[in-house]
Amino acid sequence: MIVLSSEAMREIDQRTIAAGTPSEVLMLRAAERVVEMLKSRFSLPDEKVAVVCGKGNNGGDGLIVARLLKTMGIEPSLWPEDGAPTVVVDAVLGIGVKGPARGEPLEQIRWINRMRHAGAKVVAVDVPSGVGSGGEFVTADYTISFAALKPVHVLPPWCEACGEVTVGDIGTLPAESDLHLLDPPQLPPRAKTSHKGDFGHVLVVGGAPGKTGAAQMTGLAALRAGAGLVTVTAAVAAVPELMSCPLNEPLPLDGKTVLAVGPGLGLEYTELVRHLYATSPLPMVIDADGLNSLAQWPLPVPPAPRILTPHPGEFRRLRLGAALDGEARVEQAREFAQTHQVTLVLKGFRTLIAHPDGQVHINPTGSPAMAKAGSGDILTGMIAGFYAQQPSAESVHAAVWLHGRSGELGAQHWTDRCLLATDLLTFLPQAIRNAQ
Repeated sequence: MIVLSSEAMREIDQRTIAAGTPSEVLMLRAAERVVEMLKSRFSLPDEKVAVVCGKGNNGGDGLIVARLLKTMGIEPSLWPEDGAPTVVVDAVLGIGVKGPARGEPLEQIRWINRMRHAGAKVVAVDVPSGVGSGGEFVTADYTISFAALKPVHVLPPWCEACGEVTVGDIGTLPAESDLHLLDPPQLPPRAKTSHKGDFGHVLVVGGAPGKTGAAQMTGLAALRAGAGLVTVTAAVAAVPELMSCPLNEPLPLDGKTVLAVGPGLGLEYTELVRHLYATSPLPMVIDADGLNSLAQWPLPVPPAPRILTPHPGEFRRLRLGAALDGEARVEQAREFAQTHQVTLVLKGFRTLIAHPDGQVHINPTGSPAMAKAGSGDILTGMIAGFYAQQPSAESVHAAVWLHGRSGELGAQHWTDRCLLATDLLTFLPQAIRNAQ
């Protein structure tokens, strides 16, 4: 699903109007989508609805919403009338606001938040009023956008203020974007004649003495993701389905499909990592000490796909100490992927996947329960496992989305505190079924 900036959305609106659709028609359609959403979420006409309107186009949408509700036999109240609404429609400020709200809009924002604190559900039209303005803002339970998602809907810190977000079609012209929200993956069915050789062989390069657990978790995740064969360079493969080989040079690369490099590796193998990165014709998924081995090193253009999976600290080291700017996170990820011709999986709340062609995808799944040692090793293995079956951007997307969804499902069972990294693999089958 595409994500459009405020500027891009205004351009689409203008092009649609210039092509013959009056702005009044677009506003009516927007209001109709709001009413449809209200009908789908609430027991109308039993709710006591308040519609809070500003002075711009957003306020115009709100006034039409109020008019449509009236035709349904619902008499919406308008701020600041007395009473305790059960549903508040926020149509005060839209995407074009500049600077913090002041005067009457600020009082309206405060009133809406007071009503929500008192138990009312808040439905924001396009965006919660004031988000991204540097001042006070509405916290919504639901937000309905039009034509496309906007960055505030899907990126921190403002996405948390939007609640559940839906997109309403108002008939604007088609749009293109280099920013997307990941959709649930659709994994292809396997042929009945399949055998293990059809689904790739992952070699996990990691698991130095004393750190074998990380490599084994990565290997197990690759298997659970569907790879046909997995070998780990650890002294002992504790899982019977895993094969093992020594962590010595030369590595047994013949017959391998994908390398997963770094989990539990240690920095004593830095030269090996750099040599593989610069010369191996095999795709590589690189994490942990694999990434640390690449820090302070001018990354060469790789001879085959390279998928780097840093957390913010590792990303800073890869960028030679440059700090990660939360507001510019998307652009920093895109620039790195394009400059070094890699796929970058920048982990964290709303993980980003930046590709060498400049396309960036935002992952909506995940849970704070995943903030625990080993979660990154599981992700590395899942990416390698899916990529071994089908070397494509879609395989990276599937692994990231399913990893986060497994965390959500696991948290429901184990709580935010008790989930272990290996528990993610227990819930992966359910996550896959959810996505289909």
